[in-house]
Amino acid sequence: MNEVIRTHELTKAVKGKTIVSDVNLHVKRGEIYGLLGPNGAGKTTMMKMLTGLIIPTSGEIMLFGKKLTEASKDGLKRVGSIIEYPIFFEHLTAMQNLRIHCEYLGFYDHKAITQALDMVGLQGIDDKKVKDFSLGMKQRLGIVRAMITKPELIVLDEPTNGLDPIGIKEMRDLIRMLNKEYGITFLLSSHILGEIEQVADRIGVIQHGKLVNEVALADIRKLRTNYIELVTSNVQKSVYLLETELHLSNMKIVQDKKIRIYNTGASPSEISKMLVSHDIEIEEIQKHTSTLEDYFYHQIQGGVSGE
Repeated sequence: MNEVIRTHELTKAVKGKTIVSDVNLHVKRGEIYGLLGPNGAGKTTMMKMLTGLIIPTSGEIMLFGKKLTEASKDGLKRVGSIIEYPIFFEHLTAMQNLRIHCEYLGFYDHKAITQALDMVGLQGIDDKKVKDFSLGMKQRLGIVRAMITKPELIVLDEPTNGLDPIGIKEMRDLIRMLNKEYGITFLLSSHILGEIEQVADRIGVIQHGKLVNEVALADIRKLRTNYIELVTSNVQKSVYLLETELHLSNMKIVQDKKIRIYNTGASPSEISKMLVSHDIEIEEIQKHTSTLEDYFYHQIQGGVSGE
């Protein structure tokens, strides 16, 4: 069985408002899947349904090939998760918190707790109360709690939220390590494009509760194009000159003052020289490569990227 998660027309409505609509999600075994969308797109609601925290209005969830229902939630024993912010008993230590969690789950391997703490770099904190932890340490502790029973799938809702750049890198490295060395499948949500791009194998783009597309990052990279971005206050005349003087036609105007030139027949220096000779003031001209951000905005805004 290749798919850890598969949903069919998964839908959630609250008080007559549809939060998630007809989502067909496919998460493959062993991959890091990034659920990408702006705040309010429905990512957290979807993850709550996948982890049994809320009941779908309609549709179907398959975990490890078996249907998840109110009566049958066996698949959830193979899932670890952090949905929204991880909550702990602040006056207790990490070890005490984890022992309570394991007791609740009927998991009694205390050696596994120490191993998991070491795995995420939380050594030497035996007497330290959770209230004295940094945000990054609490996020790591949340990962430990999610993985303590050695799940096959870990679901993380915005795992880098509130972390500083060092904490973000550490979290990214930790996810990669657990995926590569332990074969854990990850479903992550984020609104931070650059973070998903650096860690995910595939992404699902969600907007207004609908899954717009699922695509492998490798396939997006194949679609990347080089372009020249020109910033000038005289956009219309610049476009006219680029067409008539340099015979460039594959362009689009972005944010009123920017022109993106997709032709490869002219260099930035050639373009600059021609425009300056016609008294066009150039504020900036640079070569760029399209990014996940370009793809993302194209998906959710029909090709509009800040225009």
